[in-house]
Amino acid sequence: MSMVTDDFNARLKSAVVGTPEASLVFLGNFEVEGQWAIGEPALPGIAFKAGRAVVNRMDEFALLLATKSDYVVLKDAPDEGYLRYLADLGLELPRILSMRSQDPQRMVTEDALADPAMIAGLARLASEGCWLAPHGVSTLEEQLAERSGLALAAPGAAICKAVNSKIYSRRLADELGLRQPRGWACDTLAELEEAVAGARELLAAGRRVVIKDAFGVSGKGIAVVDTEHRLDRLHRMVTRHAERSGQQRAGLVVEEWVGKRGDLNYQFTIGRDGAVCFDFVKDALTEAGVHKGHRFPAQLTTAQVDELAEAARRIGARLAADGYFGVAGVDALVDPEGGLFPVIEINARNNMSTYQVLVQQAFAGTGKVALARHYGLRLTRELSFDALRRQLDGVLFDRSTGIGLLVNNFATVNAAAPVPGTAPERPFDGRLYGLVVARSAEQLAAMDNEITARLAVVHGGSGDD
Repeated sequence: MSMVTDDFNARLKSAVVGTPEASLVFLGNFEVEGQWAIGEPALPGIAFKAGRAVVNRMDEFALLLATKSDYVVLKDAPDEGYLRYLADLGLELPRILSMRSQDPQRMVTEDALADPAMIAGLARLASEGCWLAPHGVSTLEEQLAERSGLALAAPGAAICKAVNSKIYSRRLADELGLRQPRGWACDTLAELEEAVAGARELLAAGRRVVIKDAFGVSGKGIAVVDTEHRLDRLHRMVTRHAERSGQQRAGLVVEEWVGKRGDLNYQFTIGRDGAVCFDFVKDALTEAGVHKGHRFPAQLTTAQVDELAEAARRIGARLAADGYFGVAGVDALVDPEGGLFPVIEINARNNMSTYQVLVQQAFAGTGKVALARHYGLRLTRELSFDALRRQLDGVLFDRSTGIGLLVNNFATVNAAAPVPGTAPERPFDGRLYGLVVARSAEQLAAMDNEITARLAVVHGGSGDD
């Protein structure tokens, strides 16, 4: 149900450029929503600050969306042991362009714009007919395209930002008649006033309400409200902030917090010609509104998958009419009775699951189950991939067994390490991203537990820990 069965890289190129023979320059500018949110009204106290160094090294995911005819721009060169591991799996890796120097607090696009050598290298690729394929497009990626001469294999920033707004998602679902929780899209303070009145009725009936920033991401910019006192307090704070800034904008969605059996994420690809292709649906793992991973195949009936595919077709047609093309992801819910809320929000960018497609096709096909997740690490010094490989011997994915943990991002492990010579040695937190592939749900759970136990004793370094 969740599998893409064709060559996704080739189909993506056909959609965004018009030919499967194109050479793309992938750019993993994760949490581009932070750029879209600049200058937008937001819930008080919400900021895109925590964990920036780790989030910025999620750029390495792009390695496994590209093929040997493509390029990937990275903040830093990958660990050589990690590259050997990927080559051992038989993966045809792209050509890698990395910065001469990088700032851990800047996203990859900002580093590229500050690196004259990178701009010159990208200009050479532009002269060869390559295209820039970002994770998502903000004004920063437009600047990079303009300065390098690379054509964007994506819509412009204004379209991407508009489509990614939760207000857009809410109104599109209303227009198409797609089921969604009772709620209100609030561009203005007047619309927010009406929404607060409706929310008060829900609270009085014993229900809960969620208030979301139009451009919030990863659990940021969201407040769950269960009392009228908290609702009124948030309303006053938003109103005062808007009045101080001299505007009447709200930029919020207010909805009933509905019960659910589970979260879903599905993806479709829209061509420049408006053609829509349903890619997959996966069970999404979330905690307090924060994305934690995916499990697939999704535990859905054929009828449920068909309903989501039809929703994707209709949403995709509407996005195409507004000038959007490329990858779109939609968050959805399954209610306790098995009914669907097919649109919670639309993501006008790549999704975490986008970067799993090629390895999923190669290693997690029919007869397999998989869990995409990250493991937290508490390190006292940087960890080499070779040391990790020894620690996970027997549970790390290899081609002979066809099961185990397939690491799809190693850069996030050491991203938060202190810069040598600039700070005293101190513990730091890292994340190891991967797909756990197994032949049964029971084997999957056992492997996940084993991997977690082995990583709990890792402290860092290049030798055995």
